[in-house]
Amino acid sequence: MDEIQKHLLMEIADLHGIPEGAYNIRSNSKSIGRASSANIEIVSKTDKDGIDIYIKPATKNEAVHIPVIMDKAGIKEMVYNDFHVGAGADVVIVAGCGIHCGSDTGEQHDGIHTFFVEKGARVKYIEKHYGEGDGSGERIMNPTTVVHLAEGAYMEMETTQIKGIDSTKRITQADLADDATFVVHEKIMTHGRQQAETGFEVELNGAGSSANVISRSVARNSSHQLFLAKIRGNNRCHGHSECDAIIMDDAKISAIPEITANHLEANLIHEAAIGKIAGDQLVKLMTLGLTEKEAETQIVNGFLK
Repeated sequence: MDEIQKHLLMEIADLHGIPEGAYNIRSNSKSIGRASSANIEIVSKTDKDGIDIYIKPATKNEAVHIPVIMDKAGIKEMVYNDFHVGAGADVVIVAGCGIHCGSDTGEQHDGIHTFFVEKGARVKYIEKHYGEGDGSGERIMNPTTVVHLAEGAYMEMETTQIKGIDSTKRITQADLADDATFVVHEKIMTHGRQQAETGFEVELNGAGSSANVISRSVARNSSHQLFLAKIRGNNRCHGHSECDAIIMDDAKISAIPEITANHLEANLIHEAAIGKIAGDQLVKLMTLGLTEKEAETQIVNGFLK
């Protein structure tokens, strides 16, 4: 890897080199490094571009890294990655994509990640998206995440996009069996003329299943954001969606939550709030010696933390 690729890898996966354990590093549409472990096997797909990750039952305290980095003009790719998490496993999966654009020709990465999480397994999934470079070409990412949670399974999804992505459509779909839990923490910041659309669709099919979808976003300059959240309670369950957004400059934000109860004991809540930075917050920080711009930065960083 050259210095640009190393920097992208650090930004999206906090890696300063080759990680320990299982990993697959993809650069400019091909794998440039891969390793499996005793409990986690990574295999290339034979029918389409992508990989299968097999995690043995009862695997504990292990992580798998599958970052994607791109710095070659004109690349457009669609990648399919499937995760098969065995019963009783407890693992961390670190993904994400970084794009460096140095020309007027854009780059695009679309990916579909599908999770099959078996009975009683636990997954923490971390996905970061990052763009950089002084080229005028668009940096486009369209990630789709599909989650199937078996009885008693738990998945926490932490997804972050705070810089450099010109256009993104982020889709997450999940279905939950009995006593399964799905937790999502989303953080997005857009600037310039960037556009970001996020859509969540959760089916609470199992008795005792629960979902908690929380989004924090900041829209600056002339950027536009759209948040869509659909939660359907099809059994005795609990579902909650929340969108909190800060709007600045000439930006636009839309939040459209939808909850549907198809069972008498479905307990569903949705919340949405959009507003500007409060003046008293700015004044308080400026009395401590910060400029207005520095105060805004502190507030935004704290909001997205």
